[in-house]
Amino acid sequence: MIPTNYVDKVYASILAMNAGIRLGAPVEPTEWTPEVIADVFGDIRNYVKDYTVFSADDDANGPIFFLRAFLDYAKDNQLQPEHMEKTWLNYMREGLGMIWWGGDQISTEHTAYLNLRRGIKAPKSGSIEVNGKLLAEQIGGQIFIDFFGLLFPNNPEKAADFAEITASVSHDGEGLYGARFIAACIASAFTEKPMRAIIADGLNEIPSESTYTKVVEAVLDFHKEHPDDFYACREYLENNWGYDKYGGICHIIPNAGVCVLALLYGQGDVSRTIEIATMCGWDTDCNAGNVGSIVGVLNGLQGIADHYRKPINDAIVTSSVSGYLNIVDLPTLTKQVALIGYRLNDEVAPEALVQSYKETDIYLDFTLPGSTHGFKTNYPFKTFLRHSSEGYRTAGSLEIFLDRMYEGDESTLYYQSFYRRKQFMDEKYAPTFSPTAYSGQTVSMYVKIDQYQGEPVIATPYIKTTTTEQKIFTSTPIELISEWQQIEFVIPDTNGEFIEEVGIHLYSNSDKTCRAFGKVYVDEFHITGTPSYSIDFNKQSIEFRSVTGFAHHRGQWSLQDNQLVMTSETDASSYTGHYYLKNADVKLMMKPLAGHSHHLILRAQGIERYYRLGFENTNELAIVVKDHSDVHVLANTPFTLELGRQYTVEASAVGNKLTLAIDGTVYLEVEDDRFATGMVGVGTATGGSCEYGTIHVNS
Repeated sequence: MIPTNYVDKVYASILAMNAGIRLGAPVEPTEWTPEVIADVFGDIRNYVKDYTVFSADDDANGPIFFLRAFLDYAKDNQLQPEHMEKTWLNYMREGLGMIWWGGDQISTEHTAYLNLRRGIKAPKSGSIEVNGKLLAEQIGGQIFIDFFGLLFPNNPEKAADFAEITASVSHDGEGLYGARFIAACIASAFTEKPMRAIIADGLNEIPSESTYTKVVEAVLDFHKEHPDDFYACREYLENNWGYDKYGGICHIIPNAGVCVLALLYGQGDVSRTIEIATMCGWDTDCNAGNVGSIVGVLNGLQGIADHYRKPINDAIVTSSVSGYLNIVDLPTLTKQVALIGYRLNDEVAPEALVQSYKETDIYLDFTLPGSTHGFKTNYPFKTFLRHSSEGYRTAGSLEIFLDRMYEGDESTLYYQSFYRRKQFMDEKYAPTFSPTAYSGQTVSMYVKIDQYQGEPVIATPYIKTTTTEQKIFTSTPIELISEWQQIEFVIPDTNGEFIEEVGIHLYSNSDKTCRAFGKVYVDEFHITGTPSYSIDFNKQSIEFRSVTGFAHHRGQWSLQDNQLVMTSETDASSYTGHYYLKNADVKLMMKPLAGHSHHLILRAQGIERYYRLGFENTNELAIVVKDHSDVHVLANTPFTLELGRQYTVEASAVGNKLTLAIDGTVYLEVEDDRFATGMVGVGTATGGSCEYGTIHVNS
């Protein structure tokens, strides 16, 4: 049975996992031995590096996107390896993001991906038979499966079974045992119990004769004899279970030892557990993230220290093929995980949870304890944020404390809807982004003020563009009052630029003798409606090896003379826009330079699922549906393609109707109901070169 505190426990686990990843990532390279870590950072009690924005990490990419197998494929709840195989191929761009692309026969995940592309089906793609024992038993088996423990609270066996299916795409042997063990421990931790009991539940789900069991038992025995010195246990692991004993880049067995070490010596405390996992070295972000998932569930939200939680601010980024999905709001992710959990356990989700989750919109309601949904202020000295238990309709809102603002003081409170490279410290796992807010959409929120002194506080809705950094005020100033009032506005046209911030500008005309002092509350922030915008390539850049706003899969993509230019010897595609866009009318100038397959992509739900409309070969226009290996022409007509000629291509998907027009003439119309929503994009099915001009979407 799903526990009554299920959602809060899932939220705590996700926060603690990400705290562990963020803590461990800076000291992951093998140069960072325990001795060097201790020399530089001492006894770690906080993050060792300050990030403006923490870049994408495979330890978060995997759980978030492998979960989508239940949304796209395993809709009957019966997860199979083929569902995970399809999820890999649909969301991973070849050579960019998501996983470590370290090379065939070097990176386990890279090798498995290539196996899938070669036609080797899962689970054989990850098998010892195909890849060898050494490669199949690297650490990846256990670092991507945290959410499968969350989906089956108090059911370690079921959690382990689903985790094994997930890991089998890329791993085998001890790699699968690691997946089973970690997922079982997470599931077990939903009931408060001693750490040794949780570990025992994990061991129950793997073979007693396995090396994984042996290293776990060895650490259990060592801890029993030496309960106060985790460094001594780490030295014991180095001497008896170290990297030199197992080989490869990052073997699972030494790191399994560190995970159990951290769980035992951390004594169930979230902070101390992820700190110890980090101070032990080896694969620090993976290990600290895994143990964070376990102790996060065990302790709940109250167990996560503010100094680890606040910098996360409920927002992380990932690096799939969907730039829209790569902007991740952790409370919304929590609700998604929980709703799938209720579904898989054949239980009815609470109505409040169902109502607070809107898959196709940005909807932030602050109902989860302490949630901030990634909101920021540009003047934290005067306006600082925290969660409030007071809400518009339900418990919870965002509270902005105004600290004695007077005439001349200004601050913005905003939701970040797009990211740029300059905000990151590194390029880890190459995140790419499409905005989560677009011209033509409607923004609404509820706002009120508890003001103790001073002149009225004025709020003006605004957006900020990302290239010119222009702040555009979207309506007249609004005087805040002590009752909840709705602020609503339509995002204006930004002339080809993306939108980076959506929020309110705050000021007061108070003088210095009686400054504005009080609290502003914001609740039920909502971005909805059909986008209507353009993408001007003169206003884009190359960042994270992609053109801003796009995620490229294969091919070479560049910007030249206000054009997007693609060159590829194989199929290649690039994706942008709202992942849940329903009705789309897309128009652009297209100049094919080489090759005979050039098209617009509509309703793309990934690399393997979309409609393509355009030039199918030298003498044909076509509308084609692609659903993995199921590729067939829905409609076609003769047409002679002239290379070097510029065409105006317009494609639309409205309801079930798909339409293709060239230079203002409609050539093809057809109805199909395979895909109802998705991204837009451009590409080639066979290779070639093409230039693309400004893209207009629904405008």
